[in-house]
Amino acid sequence: MNFVMKQALGGATKDMGKMLGGEEEKDPDAQKKEEERQEALRQQEEERKAKYARMEAERENIRQGIRDKYGIKKKEEKEAEAAAAMEQASEGSLTRPKKAVPAGCGDEEEEESIVDTVMKFIPAPLMDMFNKK
Repeated sequence: MNFVMKQALGGATKDMGKMLGGEEEKDPDAQKKEEERQEALRQQEEERKAKYARMEAERENIRQGIRDKYGIKKKEEKEAEAAAAMEQASEGSLTRPKKAVPAGCGDEEEEESIVDTVMKFIPAPLMDMFNKK
């Protein structure tokens, strides 16, 4: 009868004890195997990080070659130069440097002169209508 049961279960008699509520068999090397597995995972992760660091270093070398060839500056270099220029401009000042105003913006005198220039080209009958208001 045992032979028939083993054949029917396909050699799963060890698991039968667990399913029927028996105690699990504890593997004496389970902790050692788990530590080895964790170490292998750590080693794989370190290799992966090293691989991508090498790839990024190669890419940066290629990028630097292109920058040198075409005279392009890195974004960080541009920002550093702009910050240095701002510091030099405001070296003796106690307040922050003023922002540059683009031409044609904010100057009321220029706006008035533009309006006067436009008014010169309007025909006289239309000028009278503007002056009545």
